[in-house]
Amino acid sequence: MLRFKIAALLGALMMLATSGLVSAQVAYGTPFATSITYQNVGSGQANVQFQFYNEKQAVPVTVNRQIAAGAGSSLFVGGLSGNESLPAAFKGSAVMSADQPVVATLVQIAQPSTSPVKNRPLSNGFSSASSTVLLATVLKNQFNTTSVFSVQNAETNSAIDITISLFNADDPSASPITLTENNIPIGAAKYYDMGTLSQVAAASFNGSATISAVRTGTSTPANIVASAMELGTSGAKTLNAKAKIFMATALCDAFGDQQRTAYAVQNNGSAAANVTVTYSDGTDASASINPGAKKSFVACDDGAPAGFSGAATIEAPGGNIVVIGKAFSNLGTPGFETAFLGEQGGNPKLAMPYVRWTSQANFDAGTRQRTFLAIQNVGTSAAANVAVKYLDKNGTVVGTHTIATIAAGAKANSNPTLAAADPNNPPLTLLEFGTPDGNPGGGFGGAVIIEATGGQLIAIARVASKTGATQVAEDYNGIPVQ
Repeated sequence: MLRFKIAALLGALMMLATSGLVSAQVAYGTPFATSITYQNVGSGQANVQFQFYNEKQAVPVTVNRQIAAGAGSSLFVGGLSGNESLPAAFKGSAVMSADQPVVATLVQIAQPSTSPVKNRPLSNGFSSASSTVLLATVLKNQFNTTSVFSVQNAETNSAIDITISLFNADDPSASPITLTENNIPIGAAKYYDMGTLSQVAAASFNGSATISAVRTGTSTPANIVASAMELGTSGAKTLNAKAKIFMATALCDAFGDQQRTAYAVQNNGSAAANVTVTYSDGTDASASINPGAKKSFVACDDGAPAGFSGAATIEAPGGNIVVIGKAFSNLGTPGFETAFLGEQGGNPKLAMPYVRWTSQANFDAGTRQRTFLAIQNVGTSAAANVAVKYLDKNGTVVGTHTIATIAAGAKANSNPTLAAADPNNPPLTLLEFGTPDGNPGGGFGGAVIIEATGGQLIAIARVASKTGATQVAEDYNGIPVQ
């Protein structure tokens, strides 16, 4: 059985921190319920098992499902019933196992459905873990935002003890704030809300975090994964820091809502790192970052021209860095705030488990979503015949967008309207891709597989919604398929 971990702020009904999405509407404290969207990237039907662990609890609730090869489906944690039901106000983690390769993206949905908070924070599950995790941004009452993060025990036979160091980006000379937690059971997680941590005494905090783990009562390193949510987004990563990081999206006042990107770069080395961000139009910017500290790079501030939509590469020769990217609107109104992860390398095949597309009328009404894909070739040679395959909930390819070539370092965009419909399926399957109207027998479920000849690909899915006249969005990274 293949196993991977879901530490990403999982709840049937839980209180999390996100940013305000409409004027005077602050969502810190909004209840969220989780939907796990997952995709079978194997060759046969998959038998999938979910084990749900309440915070620091050792005994899980087990749920079993089946999914066809290639298909994308979802499990709404807030809708489980009977022997599968979770406790009221459940806040925890999960371990997902299958007899075929599977990938998963978590979707946080504000409760109740009439909530004015329309952002749906996204994060991916993990197929691997490490003894050290880096969170490039943690905030308390900064930029109208407070972070919540969780740390999950990814060991298979031991409880763990963790140590967290919080570094102050506004005062790099300050000693890090240290937090500890002991005896976290196998599969379970511990949550931290920056707004309520007594150790963070200041009214506001802008920084980063390093998390390490050992097996309980020993000095033996232990495996963990972690996730953080802020700005209405979720970013999750188990990281081995590298000297070179790729960012699939770089923006400066692009598109109608004047989208911009900012990169939070954290130095995980033992000495100061000289960091350079190079945008795909040749613009660059540099800074020195102390150990454990972070520095933000904003494309527009770094000299990228208005209207720029490209990609970026971030390098720290001889150093080790991790990066989280954020996209936001420059129009001065809240709503469009997303986060995505810097990638350490690419893959010729990627999976995107959560993809939706709907008519303009449904999108404007705020009842359904649209997904936009940004695909970057981070290899040294061109990627040819890039096939973006759109699959319904049964794993049937209903349309393919073929990109002839993506040059080394360049990026391309995709969405279902660019896909040529399969002649065996009606056009509606692309107009309403991933929705009940576009799936056989109804029900939500749409996924994408991206494949190329040559090149190394990374991708970001931006899932957009409307609330009134405002567009809100969330990002998640494409998942490599071996």
